[in-house]
Amino acid sequence: MFKFTAYIERDPETRYYVGIVPGIPGAHTQAESLDELQENLKEVVELCLEEMDVEDRNTLPEFIGIQQMEVAL
Repeated sequence: MFKFTAYIERDPETRYYVGIVPGIPGAHTQAESLDELQENLKEVVELCLEEMDVEDRNTLPEFIGIQQMEVAL
């Protein structure tokens, strides 16, 4: 069993939710609702993991956290 963290934001033009699982190439999707997004993300992560060999799966990065910062322009 694997556990992943997704980064989710809302596209301002389409108003769709967009989800990305950092560290897994190709693991991104979008949906109209958060529930649908979660289902889509699970499906895409499963597909990505199936394409990886065991060695690659064992070297996936570990999620540590998210940090906010301020930048002055």
